[in-house]
Amino acid sequence: MSDPILRAFILGAERVAAWADLLDSINVFPIADGDTGRNLKISLAPLRDIKNDRDRTIHRLLVHARGNSGNIAARFFSGFLSADSPASVPAAAKLGRDRAWEAVHDPKPGTMLTFFDALVSALEGAPAGSGSAYAHSIIERLEEAVRSTTELLPKLKEAGVVDSGALGMFIYFEGFFKSLAGDTAEFRPITSVFSGRLSIASSFRAEKEEGYCVDITLEAGKNRDEAVKTLAGFGESVVVIPGDTCVKVHLHTGDASEVRKRMESLGTIIRWTDDNLAEQITGFGQRGAGRAIHIMTDAAGSVTRDDATRLGMTLLDSYVTVGDLAAPETSVSSADVYNAMRRGGRASTSQASEFERHELYRSVTSLNPRTLYLCVGSAYTGNYDVAVRWKNENDPDNRLTVIDTGAASGRLGTIALAAARFANSADDAERVIDYARTAIEACREYIFINTLKFLAAGGRISKTKAFFGNMLNMMPVVSPTASGVVQAGMAKNLDEQLAFALSRLDEGAGARPFIMLQYTDNRALVEEKVLPAIAKRRPSAEIILQPLSLTTGVHVGPGTWSVAFLPEIAS
Repeated sequence: MSDPILRAFILGAERVAAWADLLDSINVFPIADGDTGRNLKISLAPLRDIKNDRDRTIHRLLVHARGNSGNIAARFFSGFLSADSPASVPAAAKLGRDRAWEAVHDPKPGTMLTFFDALVSALEGAPAGSGSAYAHSIIERLEEAVRSTTELLPKLKEAGVVDSGALGMFIYFEGFFKSLAGDTAEFRPITSVFSGRLSIASSFRAEKEEGYCVDITLEAGKNRDEAVKTLAGFGESVVVIPGDTCVKVHLHTGDASEVRKRMESLGTIIRWTDDNLAEQITGFGQRGAGRAIHIMTDAAGSVTRDDATRLGMTLLDSYVTVGDLAAPETSVSSADVYNAMRRGGRASTSQASEFERHELYRSVTSLNPRTLYLCVGSAYTGNYDVAVRWKNENDPDNRLTVIDTGAASGRLGTIALAAARFANSADDAERVIDYARTAIEACREYIFINTLKFLAAGGRISKTKAFFGNMLNMMPVVSPTASGVVQAGMAKNLDEQLAFALSRLDEGAGARPFIMLQYTDNRALVEEKVLPAIAKRRPSAEIILQPLSLTTGVHVGPGTWSVAFLPEIAS
């Protein structure tokens, strides 16, 4: 593939990731589970690392696709990735469109499928070439297709919104075609392109649903074709994607265990994920609470996707790579990562591209009157400098406030969660900003590392130092500060680690602290031994149990745990 095509494939995926929260907020079809943005962000992540290995990318799209929208998109891209030059784009789009329609057991107009029809039609009638006129003519037709979805599906008309899957593909292809035209300096905010179609009507009521949204990758071998025919009747919202020997299936079912049994009769399950539909719909209905200022932070701060949904926050994901998987940090299975690391696998992290970060700033500032970005410390990443430069060039109305917290890991997460809670009850944005600054000064964290070998594998300490440290059974206690990670002490075992944590809580936590305990692959140990000891010492504390951010976890390794604490702040 040519470099322009590769850049266009990547840039489209980065745009979708940046606008994922908006897609979630209007996702009412086929059910109001609010996960289209998340699913497309996860499903299209393999495009970020496409290079020239088309077959590998298609396989990764198939295996890691999530949800109805993600699986349909993955099937479309199995055809669309055949485009290796601007001239081949129309034929590739038609191939992808046909495959997407074939994958859906009960296709409906007014969805992503309608968008793909419009894409094929627009390409057939577009002027020759790949310049601005070419891009503009196609994008204009695609806008019309997205707007039409409101009238084509009764549920969308009732809610007063466009289809979230179709909008996700518009976001992708606006980026794709503008990239081909060499015109990526400025994008219109999606909120202005589809003004009036991006807020759920107050009269809309989500229907209650029971059961599970299930994604399965099945190794069917010689029985692949038979399995494809059989799987279409296994549930609702069924999408079936055939691979070389495996089959990817998405469906909604009221009985996940029965589906699993039937799947196992057809082949070997090599990947299974399921989401509780009732919980997702309940979470969707709780979104959108008014607040003085919107809180944004980095997912590197041990803030989960569920936290962000519940509190109305925006997270900037890093990307985690382990084996053949590269995905947003908040969507990766930590168990898979730590298991791979214990087996000797290499795990690494990378930042979102500067373009993706710019688009995320554009998203939050167009969706919210004021946004406070509590940024991971500048000693750890360049996120603060990137955000400040963007603000200086693109934020004349001062909608974005950027603070270098000097924090990472659970310290950043504790600050951000506390600020988000305060923001949801405060009536003044400046009070929230002052609260956050106070929290930054007061919050502390101590990370208890179980073994030095993962730090050594990542090049953060010498292998010799790791060897002698492990031989002497001495594990460091480290703390993330504004100047970087500093060593705060040493410990030989859990008893010494716990004694160290309790002493630091005695010194600086106060009577009613907010405490975040974090685990890697050792939740039971933290929950059964660490938490009771701290709760006994601090009976008036609020203690929450969180997974350690994978940005930190892949560096310090499995077996690590951490405590972050924030003394009560007078408000």
